[in-house]
Formats: sequence, C-alpha cells, structure tokens
Amino acid sequence: MTTPFRSKDEDQTRRDKLTWREGDMPYSEEFGDFYYSKADGRAESRHVFLAGNGLPGRFIPASVFTIGELGFGTGLNFLESWEAWEATAPEGAELVFHSFELNLLEPDVMARALSAWPDLADRTGKLVNAWPERPEGDVELAFKEGAKTLRLHVHHGLAREVMPDLRFKADAWYLDGFAPSRNPEMWSAELLAIMADKTVPGGTFATYSAAGWVRRNLQAAGFDVEKRPGHAGKRDMSVGRLIG
Repeated sequence: MTTPFRSKDEDQTRRDKLTWREGDMPYSEEFGDFYYSKADGRAESRHVFLAGNGLPGRFIPASVFTIGELGFGTGLNFLESWEAWEATAPEGAELVFHSFELNLLEPDVMARALSAWPDLADRTGKLVNAWPERPEGDVELAFKEGAKTLRLHVHHGLAREVMPDLRFKADAWYLDGFAPSRNPEMWSAELLAIMADKTVPGGTFATYSAAGWVRRNLQAAGFDVEKRPGHAGKRDMSVGRLIG
C-alpha cells in the first residue's frame, strides 16, 4: 500500500498531541491524560487487564484465543499479553489481538515509552521494527514463536464506526481508553453495545474504570458487571462477563 504524503507541519501537529512528563511518561495533550498508570503501567496491565480477564490461565486450554482492545496506545498491553501467552499457551496455539486506535503513534515514540521496561526489549524491538514508520490506516502484523502464531490487527479510526463491519468475536476485552471523563466517546453506550456483539457468549472484559455510567452502559449492553479492587491504591476497577 502506498503511504499518503504528509507534510512536516502535519507530522509535527501529530507529535504535539503527545508530550513527555515526569521523565519518559507519555501524556496526551488532546485528552489531558497519561497513556498508562503513573504508579506502574506494566503492573496495572497485569492486574487490570490480564488478571481481570482470568489470564493467562485461559490461554492454557485454548488453541485459538482472541483479545479485543479499545485503545492500543503504546502497545504495552499487547506486549504484556504476548509474554503471558507465549509462556502458557500450548504448542500450535494462535493468539489474535484486535485493537482500536484513533491516534497511531510513530515507532520511535512507542520505543521511548516502552523503554521503561528493559526486560520487554526483545518484544518491543520486534513490534517497533515491524511497525510502519509513518502509520496510516490499519496495521496488520504477524509474529511466530516456534509453533505458535500471534496476529495483531490495529484498526485505525473511531471504534464505533470501524468495528461493526469487522468479522471477529473476542474471548476477552481490554477497555483501556483515556479516562471516561476526558474521552466519553470510547465508553459510550453505542460503542459498548457494538463491543458486546463482537464478544463470544460468556466472554469477558476488564477495565480500570469504575465510573457508574460506564458500568451501566456495560450492563445495558448485556454484561454482568462487578467491582474489584483497583491497582496501586485505586479503590475499584470493573470486570464482567457477557450473559448468555
């Protein structure tokens, strides 16, 4: 595919949406929020998204497991899932990861943000080296780990517009958009209903948010929702399972 020409001014505007605070903490100027927890983004990913969805335990019996994600960001949740899946999934297994992102980051920005975790350097390098230098449109990548296959689909655009036409069903969802108060579009009743339609019966979700209106939107979409203790002193997070 030919990459559309983009001027230096357009590139700079795109980069200006992200700044660096408190060292190398990526911060969205557009949404007024950090890309991951200031306490420890990686620990949050494990506590909220993996443990909240019963992972990696659910990888063990599955020949194919599909994860959906709202908000790809720096790719941290993807890398953490990759590590857990590679360590536990059976030989010949396949992990399919569908993520939705409106503002795709350049590979050098992703690398800088992920450099906080040197032990992820090998997977970070594989992701960054395969990532388009100037990402435009969807990004589709595949990685082989012995007899195991990992497929990454990052869908570019507004999730509520992009998702309905896609043909997949997720076993688990990571709801990781910017804070609901700053990015309500990513937590709307309309989008969460579409998400439920792209979930297998009994499929799960997990999110750091425990906002009342977010939980009500998830319940209206058909999920049984419960609160659990949040990460790093945050009182609550939300998890749930699609009824039926």
